Amino acid sequence: MGSFKKESEIRAKQLFTAYRTLVLLSITCNTLASFLRENIKISLVSIKGQLLRTVLTVLIIAFGIMALVGILTAIDAIKGSINSNFTRMGANTFTIRNRQTTIRIGQSGRKPKNYREINYREAEAFVDKFSFPAVASVSTLATFAATLKYHSEKTNPNIQIFGVDENYMATSGYELDNGRNFSTQEILFGSHSIILGKDLIPVLFKGKTDPIDKIISVGNGKYRVIGVLKSKGNSSGFGGDKVCLLPLSNVRQYFPRPNMSYTINVLSPGQELLESAVGEATGTFRVVRKLGIGEENNFEITKSDNLANMLIDDIKYVTIAATLIGVITLLGAAIGLMNIMLVSVTERTREIGIRKAIGATKKIIRSQFLAEAVVICQLGGLLGIFFGIVIGNVISIMIGGSFIIPWLWIGSGVAICFVVGIGAGIYPAIKASNLDPIDALRFE
Repeated sequence: MGSFKKESEIRAKQLFTAYRTLVLLSITCNTLASFLRENIKISLVSIKGQLLRTVLTVLIIAFGIMALVGILTAIDAIKGSINSNFTRMGANTFTIRNRQTTIRIGQSGRKPKNYREINYREAEAFVDKFSFPAVASVSTLATFAATLKYHSEKTNPNIQIFGVDENYMATSGYELDNGRNFSTQEILFGSHSIILGKDLIPVLFKGKTDPIDKIISVGNGKYRVIGVLKSKGNSSGFGGDKVCLLPLSNVRQYFPRPNMSYTINVLSPGQELLESAVGEATGTFRVVRKLGIGEENNFEITKSDNLANMLIDDIKYVTIAATLIGVITLLGAAIGLMNIMLVSVTERTREIGIRKAIGATKKIIRSQFLAEAVVICQLGGLLGIFFGIVIGNVISIMIGGSFIIPWLWIGSGVAICFVVGIGAGIYPAIKASNLDPIDALRFE
């Protein structure tokens, strides 16, 4: 019985302690909220008293934050656009292409090493031997300076022509907007059929003319239009819609050139099987290229997201430059804000003396001036964030991206403005709090 009574007393004391802690915490929070409200109210009254100088400082801060948030938002949009353009091929796609020439520099003075092209026989042998459950296609660049003509209309001599097989559409990320894909027979017999890129239609076929089944000229040859590709866009200079596709056999016959190199695209069944597909493809193509054990690959395999990651990695330098521009601008704004606060201390010396005479402590005076500096910075920051988001999204829409709300940069902008406000206001606040009340009351 005694132990039960003792345990009840302990629990009662614990409950009382917890209740007292909650009450004290509630009182502290209410006091702090009241203190902050009062300081902000005093800050706004002071800002109204020196409106012109405050507005100029707010605009300087806003410009710095606008530059920072705007450029970084635009960079996020560009990154999204790059990823979108490359992932249209699918995150489970990779390409086998000729390895670039390497230059070896050293004491031995060896010459640059050249790697031979991937020829048609090797590309077709790979497709035949590749046993992995994936879709593989073979393609080659016929020319990048072709001129297309339909009646009296013709394009500039900057059209890229690719020779492709029937699986190219699935592995390259292109889709048909109109018409059909090449048939197996057309690929096999090198039919004079052509699939046009979206940008070529308004150039060759004015008005509402349907391009399907029309005969156009490609150089000296005549080709029947069987399809039109959906737009892929021209972001960052990749892809583009000024292209046309011909059967691979046709290109080999009518666009021959010495040492023509072929590209192999592979679409694996899923992202989780991509690495397995790459490994299988590497082994298979080493056999096709007759490479011995220990010999380095004389070809390269590029996954669909590798180029995007390389470009995004290069953009980091633009991000650093944008950050430096914003920081330098904010540094100038901080100096301007500190000057305003020092002038404010001088102008309000008598007011500070009155506040101290009626009981204001150094801490209260210091907090009031710090609050004023932070409020000015936050006003500039909010204005800069708003215009930065607008500018960033205008650029995003111009490059075909979507509307972005950069929560990271918004939070960063608010935090930076808070730090700038504290940094610019701390010295004037300390100076104000250290004023002698008698000397301050005598100040004229």
